[in-house]
Amino acid sequence: MTSAIDPPLPAVTRLIATDLDGTLLRDDKTLSDRTIAALAAAEEAGIEVFFVTGRPARWMDVVSAHVHGHGMAICANGAAVADLHADGRLVEVRPLERAAALDVVRILRDAAPSTSFAVELATGIHYEPSYPPFHLDPGATVAVAEKLLHEERPGVGAPVLKVLAHHPELTPDDFLALAREAAGGLASVTRSSPTALLEISGPGVSKAGTLAACCAERGIAPAEVVAFGDMPNDVEMLSWAGASFAMGNAHPAAVAAATGVTLTNNEDGVAVVIERILAER
Repeated sequence: MTSAIDPPLPAVTRLIATDLDGTLLRDDKTLSDRTIAALAAAEEAGIEVFFVTGRPARWMDVVSAHVHGHGMAICANGAAVADLHADGRLVEVRPLERAAALDVVRILRDAAPSTSFAVELATGIHYEPSYPPFHLDPGATVAVAEKLLHEERPGVGAPVLKVLAHHPELTPDDFLALAREAAGGLASVTRSSPTALLEISGPGVSKAGTLAACCAERGIAPAEVVAFGDMPNDVEMLSWAGASFAMGNAHPAAVAAATGVTLTNNEDGVAVVIERILAER
């Protein structure tokens, strides 16, 4: 593990993959002028920048004004690829099958009573009456998860990108460990919130898997990628990239997975490393 002062950088950096919340964005959900300039300079130097986030495509307005080059973003922890040049249109979806989602809901209701659920579809979010009011859509359907996931006929309805599960009493890491043990064979379970809020995707779906596929399409090797993240949902991506940096504010699991640690999100930790990459070219 090293600091951003002396980062282990690839011989050639062709792509930068960065998480948003807690990583590229400051705590007030904005980008600093320094970060905006660093992103633009990287693209001008021929380095592609991928935003890789747990956010759905409809919440990408925080960075849509700063998209260069390809304009693609990996959203919903790898469950979707969105074209930010086309108002977040989804160009690829890796869904969670509804039958599997229903099994996960049933298992977690039994394993952790008081769990409430939301269902993130390709068309928007829907949630249970007891689900906490985080970023609720006033146009959403409010019903029990079993009803939200029901299909009158197989294959009918928008793809499920992920199921969100919240527990009011368990600690975030305890809830994650419990859910992975109980339902990890049916789905990918991770978290990015400071609360006990889990994000449940299709089996094998992760930021790393979708990023790897996008890089392969472009002929970019893992050794040519520099990644940034701060939470458990970034661990696979940080482990996959040739060089990776956990933020100074990162969860211990992210720190353990990364090859280096940079400054916090409020201290422009991503920009610090990008500037170093450009200076060493």
